[in-house]
Amino acid sequence: MGSATTQALAASADALASAQVDLDTARELFAASRAVAGSPALSGALVDPVATPDARSALIAQVFGSLSQTARSLIDRLAAHRWSSSSDLVSGVEELAIRATAKAEPGDVEGELFQVSRIVASSPELEFALGSRLGDDGKKGELIASLLDGKTSAGTTLIVSSLVQQVRGRRVRALLARALRIAAAERGRTVATVHTAVPLTAAQSERLVASLSTRYGGDITLNTVIDPAVVGGVRIQVADDVIDGSISSRLADLRQRLAG
Repeated sequence: MGSATTQALAASADALASAQVDLDTARELFAASRAVAGSPALSGALVDPVATPDARSALIAQVFGSLSQTARSLIDRLAAHRWSSSSDLVSGVEELAIRATAKAEPGDVEGELFQVSRIVASSPELEFALGSRLGDDGKKGELIASLLDGKTSAGTTLIVSSLVQQVRGRRVRALLARALRIAAAERGRTVATVHTAVPLTAAQSERLVASLSTRYGGDITLNTVIDPAVVGGVRIQVADDVIDGSISSRLADLRQRLAG
């Protein structure tokens, strides 16, 4: 990700912070992301460094004239900045849509996305069906929406059904993990994934959240994976940081020392 893209993403997040959005706005942004991804001519024109902001704004008004004023204004603000590549712009619109959903949906989007990712991870057939380049993208969205109907909030269903319509060569689990991080960031939270052999008690979870909040600052979203291979203790991942206090890790370290 280039510096231009990083600055553009920060600016789009700032624009969203002052906007009044709902799930219809988020749905429009997801549709805009698919439109930009599906048209190399459009994405190329929007990232063309020679094009003036006025020219880009006029193009957005022409292409997205049917969208609400709020959605169109957010896309306009996003396209006004420089992007490192057209694929970065597509990802940027998609991120804006995920953030808008997290802002508009009062439910536990992060927790639900994590649970959906676990369901996908447990079913290679489902992940293949959703991530395959074959088949109708719209049908994939309808499939996952029907599976999640009544089980997740409207916002989570919107995110997941929208993402599987625009996989772009990415693994579905990777898409969901990215969406989870973006949604958490929009709500000012940090995601911690904990691998443990047995479920944590409420008291253990509270102590762990307090400890991680002190270490990383801010609120912590705690996602737990039950993994018998851990044997005992816990393994925690926060972004690229891994805190491994599992017995399996200690045994592996001991074996390595004995072998060395």
